[in-house]
Amino acid sequence: MASTADIKNGVVLNIDGQLWSVVEFQHVKPGKGGAFVRTKLKSVMSGKVVDRTFNAGAKIETENVDRRDFTYLYNDGDSFVFMDVDNYDQLSVSAATVGDAANFLLENQQVQIALNNDNPLYVEMPASVVLEITYTEPGLQGDRSSAGTKPATVETGYEIQVPLFVEQGTKVKVDTRTGDYLGRVN
Repeated sequence: MASTADIKNGVVLNIDGQLWSVVEFQHVKPGKGGAFVRTKLKSVMSGKVVDRTFNAGAKIETENVDRRDFTYLYNDGDSFVFMDVDNYDQLSVSAATVGDAANFLLENQQVQIALNNDNPLYVEMPASVVLEITYTEPGLQGDRSSAGTKPATVETGYEIQVPLFVEQGTKVKVDTRTGDYLGRVN
């Protein structure tokens, strides 16, 4: 058992049998009354974010979460297969656990997987990835009615918005958190 003094960003708490990751925390000492800790927690399974306060010194249950490096190998229908870079063990992760990261996964890509008692909790992608545009309409010269962007499909099958000058076969940098176009890559 830990206390509220142990709350830090990234710590995973076990509250009522569910795992919550601390996104933000603030120790508050008001002039009147006892101190407390205001937190913003994100559900590890669903991604839901809630605010929660704890009285100072209250006992909380922390979970040991092991973040390890893995290499993405292939998609096996309803699950994704990863290989541990340290011991070469293969790990099968359900599509629900992978979530939106599937839109940016390429074979042999390095990712981090958070494990709790050898159960995968979530997949952490790098902040950005380089993907090739496999299909996009040619941009019309002088067409600025759509604010200068057009839809483009990348090699994973995900569709992003790119500027009109980007052509098919171009490698682009994509933000994995938002799916936004960040720029071309030479």
